[in-house]
Amino acid sequence: MNKIIDKLKEIDTGEIGVILFSSKEQRYETSLNSELTVPLASAAKVAIAYCVAKWVEENTYNWEDLINEISFNPEEDSKELYPHLQNRKSLPLREAVEVMIACHDSYVARSIVNYCGGWKKLNHSIQSYYPTISITENPRDIKNKGQLNQILEIMIHIFQGYKTQPLLWTPIINGLVRQKGDMTHIPTHHLNHMTGGLDNVVIDIGIIGDFNENPFIFAVGATSLPNRFTNQAADNKIMEAMNLLYEEYLKQ
Repeated sequence: MNKIIDKLKEIDTGEIGVILFSSKEQRYETSLNSELTVPLASAAKVAIAYCVAKWVEENTYNWEDLINEISFNPEEDSKELYPHLQNRKSLPLREAVEVMIACHDSYVARSIVNYCGGWKKLNHSIQSYYPTISITENPRDIKNKGQLNQILEIMIHIFQGYKTQPLLWTPIINGLVRQKGDMTHIPTHHLNHMTGGLDNVVIDIGIIGDFNENPFIFAVGATSLPNRFTNQAADNKIMEAMNLLYEEYLKQ
């Protein structure tokens, strides 16, 4: 695991954090700056989905509830992933959550949150579990943020929840599995993750390895980077670190 940390430390500008959890050993394997606060961008949608699943668990809402006034963000890829939904004006809550995760769709996220009582209610709920996480309607808002360790805790809870209550957590897992996001040397079915990024921020949280064969659950974040649209050095180092993590998975 030290190779992963060393690779990330090669990012010589900004701040970098990583935390890894072994589902086999049920423990944190390694971490670096795990309390780093990172703008979440699209990764905040995992927290939105977590809150919705908790409300469904509490019977406040039902996965079959109908969300009206659905629209899709044309800048995302729902036309490719969900071509059959493009003319729909309403979706069941379970489908809306899946599409929000799979397509990083902020328009669908807005419809979900509005149906479930608004952004203030959402933040009150998520902060009762994870106090550092704040979610805004605009995913690019710098107030849309959280500590790396707490966003990882959400992913661990989702993964473990699916193992014991698959019907409750399936909409989120379906979204994670369906979204696109190829990474060199890692089969797409062994990387179920959610990314977020701004011009100087990157975050990646997810599950690496066979879903049913003791995968690693990870969170990687970097802030204060050079403009990522013109300088890909940090992104490349993170990709190299992810490939090293996958190699560690294959060894276990």
